[in-house]
This record gives sequence, structure tokens and C-alpha cells, in this order.
Amino acid sequence: MVKLLSELAPAKINLFLRVTGRRADGYHELDSLFAPISLYDRVSLAIRPAPQCAISLRCEHTNLGPDDDNLAVRAARAFMTKFGLTAEVMIDLHKEIPVGAGLGGGSSDAGAVLRMMARLTRIEDPARLAAIALRLGADVPFFLDPAPARVRGIGERIEPLAGFTPLVLLIAVPPVAVSTAAVFQLLAREGWSGPAPNHIIEAAIAGRLSSDVLINDLAAPAMTAWPEIARLKSLLEQLGALGAAMSGSGGAVFGIFPTAADASHAAEQLRVQAPRAKVFDAVTLGHLSTAKIRR
Repeated sequence: MVKLLSELAPAKINLFLRVTGRRADGYHELDSLFAPISLYDRVSLAIRPAPQCAISLRCEHTNLGPDDDNLAVRAARAFMTKFGLTAEVMIDLHKEIPVGAGLGGGSSDAGAVLRMMARLTRIEDPARLAAIALRLGADVPFFLDPAPARVRGIGERIEPLAGFTPLVLLIAVPPVAVSTAAVFQLLAREGWSGPAPNHIIEAAIAGRLSSDVLINDLAAPAMTAWPEIARLKSLLEQLGALGAAMSGSGGAVFGIFPTAADASHAAEQLRVQAPRAKVFDAVTLGHLSTAKIRR
């Protein structure tokens, strides 16, 4: 019997991203505020019994690399390995989130696959699911149940934030391929901001997003290597953004606008001034349950 599910997998922005330390294994520890946004991939998954594991991926995009490297495929394989399952899994992935832009598209796809695999196999084991997610990537645990949250450590410490003020956004993605590893290599120790003080968290939740809130320690090295990121941030500010910042390790930047009409007007001008950039209107989301699609 074939079982089917389909969900929307939201992107995210980092309202702030502060480096707090570096572990002995080389991984940097972070303090960040993640907010899911209304820019989605659609992930459909079918599973049926089989004598051995088999995973197939269908996607209209051709720039995702080998299937075995895709996070959605890796998530399905890791789930079956962890729980000792054999099945044929078919993943249909419709991409809207730009690849490699610091918006978490691949991680969100993986989170959606893990949720659907757990639901279809009736396995309820949040702790083991979170362990699988963390081994797949630092952002994947957040996407198991995406909602505005403070995320610390290497992605394993997730604190949902109640009362988060919704934000109207304009997202701009430059036509560059940003390497996360290269950005961290360029990051100097003096560029670490350390943990966010309590007043920064309170201001972010309340929507008081001044420049001392919208800090991304990875922005300076990324913008040095890829000046197009800095140009888009500057354009968003010139077009009326209340604040602008880079998301993740880049190259997407976001601007926060007073109203949807203001964001739409700015989007029209931005597409003229930066015709090679991808531009998206979006809003921050609350709990994922408002964004699910099932069949």
C-alpha cells in the first residue's frame, strides 16, 4: 500500500546571528533568532513497503547536485537507518526557495521529510528525530517544527519565542554562489559579537528592529568576498526599509517594511535597479501548522 503526504517547507531568515565561540571540533557556536517566512518549497512524499531501502528524487531544478547529496534524500535514508526500516521512498520536490542563499531551503526540505516519514510510519520519538536532524545539518532541527525561536549552540538548543511580532519583508538574492565554509574561514575572532543580551531578545520579539538588533557576524566577511550582497542591502535601505540585514551566511538579504504596499512598491524599484537579483515579498510566520498542506 502506498502512503502519500505533501507539505509546504518554509524558508527562514536570521534576524540576528552572533558567533559566541568555537568548539574543539572546529564548529562555531552561534546565538541566532530564526523566523520562518512565507516563501516555500513543496515536498511530496510517497512510501511503500519494500524488501530493501530505495529512495528516488524528482525535482524540476537541475542545479541541486547528485541525489545522494540532497538533504531531503539524506533525511529519508537517515530515518530508515535509525529506525531499522526498509521501504521505497519517492520524493517530489518543487523548489521556490533559492539554493545556497542562507534561507534554509535544503534544511527545511529535510525537516519536512523527517516529519512526514515519522507520521507515515507512526513513529513518535521526538528526541531521536532531533538527533537525526542535527547530524544532517545545524539548521535542520529548527525545521522539525519551525516557529520563531532563539537557536543556540550548533543548532541543538531551540527556544520558541511567544508573542513574536509579525514582520513584512522584502527578500533579495544576488546572482552569486556563497560558500558557507569560505565565509567562516574569513571570519576573524574580533568579529564575534557574543551572546545576545536580554534587551536584544525583547526588542526583536516586539518588532523594534534597530541596527543593534539586526547583527549578523557573517555579513562583513561575506560582503567583502561578494560585494553584490552589500549593494542589495544598501538598496533596500534606500528604498525605505526600516532595517536590513543578511540572512545566514548569505547571500540573501532582507528588508523590513512598514506595510505590504511599501514592500511591493520597493520590490518594483529593486527589480529595475538590480535586475539580476531574485526578489520576493514575504511575511514572517507563526507556527508551521498554519502552513501545512496534506493529501
